[in-house]
Amino acid sequence: MSRRHSVTFLLVALVSALLATLPGVTAASAAVPAATPAHRPPMPKLTVVAYNIHHAVGVDQQLDLERIARVIETQHPDVVQLSEVDKFFGDRSGNLDQAAWLGQRLRMQVAFGRNLDLDPLTPGAPRREFGTAVLSRFPIVSARNTLLPLAPGGEQRGLLQVQVRTPWGPVRILGTHLQHTSTQERLDQVAAIKELTKNCLQPTVLMGDLNAYPDSPEMANLLEKFRDSWPVVGRGAGFTFDSDDPKGRIDYVLTRNLVFPLSARVIATQASDHLPVRVDLAFVPWPLRGC
Repeated sequence: MSRRHSVTFLLVALVSALLATLPGVTAASAAVPAATPAHRPPMPKLTVVAYNIHHAVGVDQQLDLERIARVIETQHPDVVQLSEVDKFFGDRSGNLDQAAWLGQRLRMQVAFGRNLDLDPLTPGAPRREFGTAVLSRFPIVSARNTLLPLAPGGEQRGLLQVQVRTPWGPVRILGTHLQHTSTQERLDQVAAIKELTKNCLQPTVLMGDLNAYPDSPEMANLLEKFRDSWPVVGRGAGFTFDSDDPKGRIDYVLTRNLVFPLSARVIATQASDHLPVRVDLAFVPWPLRGC
């Protein structure tokens, strides 16, 4: 069986199994018939990219937001999740609203999740902000950022929840950047994410720099509720950090609620200290609201 047919068979089996768990749906009614390729209804597709942009400073220590835009542009994504995004933060990023600039440059809608909110360096200047962002070529219906547990001496992190309206139905995009210095703090943040998203019924994608390796306790905890795309469809180790000599996979695209990975790859670039991850997804439209 080819890799493509294996993935298709897996998607059909997973849809059948998940539908069978819903109230009022019997095993017989949930079964998906073995349709021929000509009659199999296609599921909607979604291309996503998760990218820690390091406030647009590359391995060469040069600030270049246009370079980040070109990296994203080459992937033709529907949705992009960004970590380490500056908003009028200071000289290190040219005092730009980076998410807004990228949204305009790429003609995508923008949601920004503010995790740091600092006084301006000069009176009357905008407040200095730092966090995550989501860019979408589909309309953004709602967005909210929730601050995650913070340990003494840590840097504030958050969960950005964005609902996008695709032509086939709503999709929930979750973006986060977990603490890099403490396993216990990441475990606390994972617990908060699970609690915040426990009622999500829509197709859901969680993306970001999780600062945890695949075999870590925090990933084991998170994967009780989400599925890691890379082991299903990625090839090789999928290392994402650091970009000039990758030694670990810490940037992820996770899914739940009838969202299935079709392909995944890491994009080679030194525009940031992380490598972006692109995943092509299929999903089953779901009209119910939640989360």
